[in-house]
Amino acid sequence: MLLETLYDAVELHREDRIIYARFLKPHKVLSTCRVAGGLQTGLKYVYNHQSCEPSGHHHGVAMKLARQPEKYRELICERYGLPDDACATLGTAANMKNACIETRSFRDLSVTVVCTGGVEGNAGRAGDPASMVETPEGFEKLPATAEVPPAGTINMMLFFSKPLVQGAMARVIMTATEAKSAALQELAVSSLYSDGLATGTGTDQIAVCALQSDDAPLTSAGKHSKLGELIGKAVHAAVKGTLALQNGMTPASQCSAVIHLKRFGMKRDEIIDTICSYLNNEQATLLRHSFLPVERDPATVAAVAALVHMKDKFKWGVLPQGCWKDVISASAAQVACAVSGNYIMMREFMEMLAPAGGHEDNRRFLELACRALALGFAEKWNEKELQHV
Repeated sequence: MLLETLYDAVELHREDRIIYARFLKPHKVLSTCRVAGGLQTGLKYVYNHQSCEPSGHHHGVAMKLARQPEKYRELICERYGLPDDACATLGTAANMKNACIETRSFRDLSVTVVCTGGVEGNAGRAGDPASMVETPEGFEKLPATAEVPPAGTINMMLFFSKPLVQGAMARVIMTATEAKSAALQELAVSSLYSDGLATGTGTDQIAVCALQSDDAPLTSAGKHSKLGELIGKAVHAAVKGTLALQNGMTPASQCSAVIHLKRFGMKRDEIIDTICSYLNNEQATLLRHSFLPVERDPATVAAVAALVHMKDKFKWGVLPQGCWKDVISASAAQVACAVSGNYIMMREFMEMLAPAGGHEDNRRFLELACRALALGFAEKWNEKELQHV
């Protein structure tokens, strides 16, 4: 099915598990593809193919993508009637129907991004512990890593209506990556391999496709150039759009105290259990039945997000360790006040929530956050106060 035609030079098609771009006019392509990657000038097609489902199985085709990329390209091209020697391949577990296509234009310059993405199984932060090392014999798994890498990839194909010099094509990748990471930051996507915020996934891929014509090639794709602005806006919107479709991840869905806390090592059920451990039986039962509105209360989410951000500031060295106790007790007290709605208790909560341990102790930090939530909930339903109403 023809999705659309871009600047009379590219046709975008989608068939069941593939989106492919057919070049009607010559394009220069710079990509991270394992076959026909790098800088290419003779390609006729670039495509993004769903090789497996995001979870539940690891299809044989997906294994070929990892172990025999040339054979993978050959199989896919044969299936869809494409010339394998003229194609560059991106592979993913994301559904092609959840792709997001975004175009931004200025005068006669247009930038189109075709993006698929999923981050729930493989989101990571640059610098996280690696799972493998490449040797002359192939990829060697490092100790204490999963047997099969989890699914999750953000793939982008970018199309430009103007020619670009080689350096500008490389700069496109930088600008697009910054925009992708900005979108993940705004969505508070957690790394699954550390306690940091994610900057991407471990298998992200990109293809930059620039029209070859007699026009003077553009030389800058950085943030100061209009081209860089168009790239940033299109990529940012496309990443957010595809994650909304693939993972149901939107700014509204991320309004959750749990989402901000879980990257430090507790799942949702464990967070609830820990909060309940600081409540009496009646209060704990009430909380379990009404946790969702507490978890998603905007004032509570704001206070928890601020508490988490303060912890990050200490880890990053922005705030000195000597003020850890004062800052974190105040932030934790703000959480208790937000839950209870009683800000008169701020000073008392600060004294009750003075932290033990430093910023590096994630377990104690989570226990402090859970205790703050419990204190606020208990104060909100203070039966002694209700008796005087």
